[in-house]
Amino acid sequence: MRLLLMSDTHVPARAERLPERLLAELPHADVVFHAGDWVDTATLDLLESHSRRLIGVYGNNDGPELRARLPEVAYAELGGLRFGVVHETGPAEGREVRSAARFPDLDVLVFGHSHIPWDTTAPSGLRLINPGSPTDRRRQPHCTYLTATVTDGALKDVTLHRLPRR
Repeated sequence: MRLLLMSDTHVPARAERLPERLLAELPHADVVFHAGDWVDTATLDLLESHSRRLIGVYGNNDGPELRARLPEVAYAELGGLRFGVVHETGPAEGREVRSAARFPDLDVLVFGHSHIPWDTTAPSGLRLINPGSPTDRRRQPHCTYLTATVTDGALKDVTLHRLPRR
């Protein structure tokens, strides 16, 4: 099962649209994750119409229209792994311990907010993944998104994709 992970798209505030390279991944993904801060409903509509399955949440920059359509936290079991998606996890220091305590039944937590790619594993075994942002690199050298696969009950081939500077 092929996964496409993104967060913090901030369209149209930080970019007019999603990058073509990211959009080209949609037909290849069995599941698309978006960890919040969409900003506009058009991006949600686009991903819903072009994804086999979309799992998304709202973020702190998402208004009432997006909050009416998306949960604060989303859960899914995929290929034997229990996934959760949330926008914010708090400061980097202590993130693994806090997240493991908040989500004790998950195998993988996808999160956003910081625009900083993150891939760590808590002592409990919970894997925390932030794909960064495909449209707003902030203090990072590149805009980013992630792809991964679920095979034999394991998350594999986690790949950070760096987008060219605009």
